[in-house]
Amino acid sequence: MTEAPWGRVDDSGNVYVRTQDSERLIGSWQAGPPEEGLSFYQRRFDGLAAEVTLLEKRLKAGGVDPETAMTTVARLREQIENAAAVGDLATLIKRLDQSVALVDQRKAEVKEQRKAEKAQALVNREAIVVEAEKLAQTTSWKSSGDRFKVLLDEWKNAPRVDRSAEQAMWKRFSAARTAFDRARRAHFAALDVEREQAKVIKERLATEAESLKDSADLTETARGFRDLMAQWKRAGRAGKGDDELLWLRFKAAQDAFFARKNEKEAGDAIEQASNLTAKQELLVKAEALLPITEIGPAKGSLREITRQWEAIGHVPREDKAKLEQRLKKVEDAIRRAEEDQWTRQDPAAKARAQDAVDQLLAAIAKLEKKRDEAASKSNERGVADAQASIDARQEWLAQAQQALNEFSQ
Repeated sequence: MTEAPWGRVDDSGNVYVRTQDSERLIGSWQAGPPEEGLSFYQRRFDGLAAEVTLLEKRLKAGGVDPETAMTTVARLREQIENAAAVGDLATLIKRLDQSVALVDQRKAEVKEQRKAEKAQALVNREAIVVEAEKLAQTTSWKSSGDRFKVLLDEWKNAPRVDRSAEQAMWKRFSAARTAFDRARRAHFAALDVEREQAKVIKERLATEAESLKDSADLTETARGFRDLMAQWKRAGRAGKGDDELLWLRFKAAQDAFFARKNEKEAGDAIEQASNLTAKQELLVKAEALLPITEIGPAKGSLREITRQWEAIGHVPREDKAKLEQRLKKVEDAIRRAEEDQWTRQDPAAKARAQDAVDQLLAAIAKLEKKRDEAASKSNERGVADAQASIDARQEWLAQAQQALNEFSQ
């Protein structure tokens, strides 16, 4: 008979494993020496022990689901209790019992973990819904629409929560998406209407611009183009393709007109510079008439200068006023000379001047007589008053005499 601490092989080849109370027949070994039989059944025990050890490690590491672990414990327990193996089977059973305690602990941990995960999942879904409701109020159609797609994917991939709570939140999320989509469709529908209206307006403006591009009235047509451009800016945008094509038509007409206008103005500028020189030469002749000595010849010369002046044509706008002011000074000088001549030749005016002189002479004579009478009476106050009146009238007489003398020139 061959023995070991946890089993033996008798002389007939029967193999026994020792238990707490006795021993149990587990097999028969006839294939060789009894020692090899013990070794064979001990290796079976080592295999069972290895499985128990692996289970313990996985439970401690948290790498096994509690339900799966309990199934494994039940399977190992049955295998160990009926095992044809030599070893400390009772200790393996005790270790399995301890593993059950670990499984229970793991169950509690998993329960708390799942509870926390559900709570977090509820928070996450609520956050998705709240963001969706905020997005529903925005008008950033592109970015908000893209964000809604991301939120929908997040919703689909989020852990499940209580069914009633999830359904209630889904209703809110769906309502937010619907509200946003409805507002976006309404916005773009209105935008389509606006673009169509803008297209109609810009087609009209382009047609009007094309009708004006060959106009001969450059000044008025330039104003017309400025008004058309203001209308164009107020019209808003048509569809992208339409807007670009209509703008090309409008701008082509505008450019054609202003190119022609600029060419005409460049020619006008050369002509006006020549006209400026000619009018400056005429001004030299006109200003040479000053001061006016002979009215008739001066008027004749000025008429000829004016005729030539008007025949010359336009000068640069910034020079026009200065030139006309210089010519007007010559015209005003001739006019004043004519007025002075007429005044000197007016008989009624000469008579009025003579009458003023005569009246002053008579008044002075009376005052001199009054002064002399006061002097004979030693009335100094009367003399002084009379003399003051005489002096004043002498000044008036000098002025009146000068005016009368002008009629004799």
